Amino acid sequence: MRMKNKDLYNQKNKEQLLYDLKKEAFERTTLSFYKYVVLDNLEELRHSLFLEWSKLKVLGRIYLSKEGINAQLSIPKHNLDIFKDSINSKKFKNVPLKYALQDGISFLKLTIKIKDEIVAYKVSEDEYNMDKVGRHLDYKEYNNAIENGATVVDMRNYYEGEVGKFENAIIPDVDTSRDLLPEVKKILKGQEDDKVLLYCTGGIRCEKASAYLIHHGFKDVNQLKGGIIQYANDIKENNGKSKFIGKNFVFDHRLGEKITDDIISLCHQCKEPADTHTNCINQACHILFIQCKTCSKKYDNCCSINCSNFVKLPIEEQKKLFKEGKVEFTAQKSNSIKPKLYKLK
Repeated sequence: MRMKNKDLYNQKNKEQLLYDLKKEAFERTTLSFYKYVVLDNLEELRHSLFLEWSKLKVLGRIYLSKEGINAQLSIPKHNLDIFKDSINSKKFKNVPLKYALQDGISFLKLTIKIKDEIVAYKVSEDEYNMDKVGRHLDYKEYNNAIENGATVVDMRNYYEGEVGKFENAIIPDVDTSRDLLPEVKKILKGQEDDKVLLYCTGGIRCEKASAYLIHHGFKDVNQLKGGIIQYANDIKENNGKSKFIGKNFVFDHRLGEKITDDIISLCHQCKEPADTHTNCINQACHILFIQCKTCSKKYDNCCSINCSNFVKLPIEEQKKLFKEGKVEFTAQKSNSIKPKLYKLK
């Protein structure tokens, strides 16, 4: 078995990484980009990017595949221009960068992984053609299409749409990307001639989704250019009215960016208005759910009294009980990858 070069992978634990971040004397910016482009020599590309971007103190999560790149990053502001030169020197030249509305600690380390797909839809290649994708609409065009009665579909997982969405959007009840495309096709059956608007966080999920729908006979498929992230920036810059209400869920340490002050979701424990996602602090459970400040204090940042009591035990006793199978936690009561706490209760 080939040994891994330690310079090509993070070697620190979460506590060390957080400590290092808090000591930094410079500001960071969080951004994302993607590009569907044919890539080869993936392992060589992966290693060269890791070494090059590590020197720039770039943190984040990057997926590479033969079909392209999907990247969410935290970059020191003083290194941003050098980073742009780096991506322009590769097959990612002139790729649009989407900047977060709210900076802060987003990523703790740099992770670059080679994947089969940059979005794990797991649909057959004969069900889409990436040369035929939906029309990209800017924020004005998208708003106008909504006002004119177009069908709006959220191309994210259900828990993302819980805290924020476009007005009257269809939120498919799925918790993984691989279930999303067949479900959307099923939901839209009979609307093949209607104007369909797709949206997602940064635009990448809509690219293949729009190609999939077009392949399956939908004639007027459109997608939000740059996703919710670009839309929110454009609305802010142009003093426009946002038709996206609430919070934009993000897959990093922040777990969300507030787009409007509307709170459209409820605490999964007490059912009071709340829009803060968190993971149960009991690592043996770690279920993702929405929790208000009152319940956070009541349950010690856990999803239940059971988990709260468990994390108070000595670590060795926790390990013993779990190994013996004498405890069952909330997340283990469902086969779903992202089970719904409010339904399990």
